[in-house]
Amino acid sequence: MSHTTKTSLNRQIRRTFLPSILIATSSGAFSAGENSDSGYTFDTIEVSNSVLKVDTPAQETPKSLSVVTQEDLVTHAPQKLDEALRYTSGVLSQPYGADNDTDWFKVRGFDAATYLDGSRLFRDGYYTWLLEPYGLEKIEVLKGPSSILYGEAPPGGVVNAVQKKPTDNTQNELQFEIGNDNYHSVAFDVSDSISGSNAQYRVVGAFKENDGQLNGTENTRYYLATSVALAISEQTRLTILATFLEDDGTPTNPFFPAAGTIIRSPNGVISPSTNLGEPDYDKYQRKQASLGYILEHDVNETWTLSQKLNYGYNDLYLRSSYAFPNADVNTTSIGRGIVFRDGTNESLTFDNQAVAEWSSDRIENTLLIGLDLQRHETDGVEQDNYSFGSINPYNPVYGNYTPLSAANNTGRNIEKSQASLYSQYQMKLDQQWIALIGGRYDEIKTTNHNKTSNKKESRSDNEFSTNAGVMFIADNGLSPYLSYAESFDVLTTIDTTTNQLYKPLTGKQVELGLKYTPDTIDGYINLALFDLTQKNALITQNNVTTQAGEVTSQGIEIEGTAAMTSNTKLSLAYTYTDAQTDATTDNKKKQAAMIPKHMASAWLDINGSAFGIPAWSFGSGVRYVGESKDNPKNSDLTVPSVTLLDMMASYTISDKWSAQLNINNALDQEYISACDYYCYYGQSRSIVLSTKYRW
Repeated sequence: MSHTTKTSLNRQIRRTFLPSILIATSSGAFSAGENSDSGYTFDTIEVSNSVLKVDTPAQETPKSLSVVTQEDLVTHAPQKLDEALRYTSGVLSQPYGADNDTDWFKVRGFDAATYLDGSRLFRDGYYTWLLEPYGLEKIEVLKGPSSILYGEAPPGGVVNAVQKKPTDNTQNELQFEIGNDNYHSVAFDVSDSISGSNAQYRVVGAFKENDGQLNGTENTRYYLATSVALAISEQTRLTILATFLEDDGTPTNPFFPAAGTIIRSPNGVISPSTNLGEPDYDKYQRKQASLGYILEHDVNETWTLSQKLNYGYNDLYLRSSYAFPNADVNTTSIGRGIVFRDGTNESLTFDNQAVAEWSSDRIENTLLIGLDLQRHETDGVEQDNYSFGSINPYNPVYGNYTPLSAANNTGRNIEKSQASLYSQYQMKLDQQWIALIGGRYDEIKTTNHNKTSNKKESRSDNEFSTNAGVMFIADNGLSPYLSYAESFDVLTTIDTTTNQLYKPLTGKQVELGLKYTPDTIDGYINLALFDLTQKNALITQNNVTTQAGEVTSQGIEIEGTAAMTSNTKLSLAYTYTDAQTDATTDNKKKQAAMIPKHMASAWLDINGSAFGIPAWSFGSGVRYVGESKDNPKNSDLTVPSVTLLDMMASYTISDKWSAQLNINNALDQEYISACDYYCYYGQSRSIVLSTKYRW
């Protein structure tokens, strides 16, 4: 596509679709605008090519997307990735409560894969990656199956974190934070040009300490991320990226029995701060690092080549004890188990893309061709002990355990490799009709080697995934669309029923949506109806997990945001999810565990100018999570709904100094976030006061 054509298209996009675009989170970006009756102009939200692999305006994408912008991250001040997704439609955030060593979220009733700038952050059991929100520029959520772009991944979708990168203009920031639970933090963000060169750099760092929600738990974090952007020539750009994160503390193990939490007991209620592990014995240490680059080259006006390489290294030491499930209200002593993992996880992703853009009088064409190579390996020792003493959950006394013996450790090596070819073609006809179709072929090899028993299980899988979509852009701001997508998820664990590796889980989705940006208000409304099915789903029978199930998820997502006056903006989101599973006591479909049918949120931003105090800004949000169910293979328990209140106030002290107060769960509601054999307490009230110095 020529530069002139692109410029003309951009003008048309702004004229037709401003204000806003279809895909922000429930608290999409806004800024004081010009030539706007409301006083706000909603910026066009660009989805990075790391999530869609091509530069495509969000309003021209027949897919459901959400973006947590940099402004959202500043406003809500999340301390974890899952906290940042609380106001995103279709996302169930923190179903397992306030876990300090794992991010938990489900999209459309299923797990979602996590990526950093389009590179997979491989997860294998307890070997997970954690992302520091302060180091992120934005978070993109691509909902539903996405194997056409990413290969093997869960059907819920893709959560792509975009790392902060060098900026064109110098910007420097120093931040101090304090809060409840002994929280304190120092962070910095420096972006500038390298003197005497055509290169820019950015360095982001943080030190954080805080206590966990459970008694005797805590964590210390060190984080550093660097990036350098080089303009090698007018046609070639190179960005080098590196991160390092270290966590050291006592794990917050959120597993609680149903008796004494959701089930009333004559012995009392188990407090949300009760630690059913061994705080003086449990240990959690993580060191993770990544290094990679993004290379882009404009061959000519038609073709652009790009290459992304990322190496990730994760060193984990985890020793975490937990209590067993219990529904007997008269029991005052329950058994415990313990998990031990000591090893490393390494990942290498290498994605090569060629994008062609050309046009005729009526048609604009975009062709994507890619070669994607991945290799992931986990190597370490492990031990799962199910006889780790007992504990009284109502009055815990610690020390009743026998330390683990290294003689019982099992050495294990897990390898997964993926080689993929993919292509997608998109056509835009008469500036109104958009159609896309794509296909991807993957070869995946998986090996699980028990080095202690010298037993090795391997399998090779070949998968072909497709997607297709069509959208119509009407002159009145309405953009209906229809799409189809597929996914497959390759597991690395052993099915104890067959003593072989699990077969891939497969997913298919049909989505019907409407994206609306009316001319009459500064805002947007998005609507998506989806029908998603996963086969070969895991089910648990007699404490053994095997494959025989089917999980379906049908639902509706609505999100919108609008400037109500020149000084106020309201963002709303509603999600209806009917997730059903046939892994039940009678093999009849019932509501799947943990997934509420109804979720809703609202966030109101108020500029202090409305009250004659322009240096102030205020925000308040309400999150509603509807009733959910325990695992239908276990019980018919219902988890009550909950409504939570969040608040924010910020004050501009001077041109360089500012302060902000965030209070989440302001009323300190005590609630169960979900049950799935175990039950989990939701996060209690958190208070964070921050001050920033910019220069």
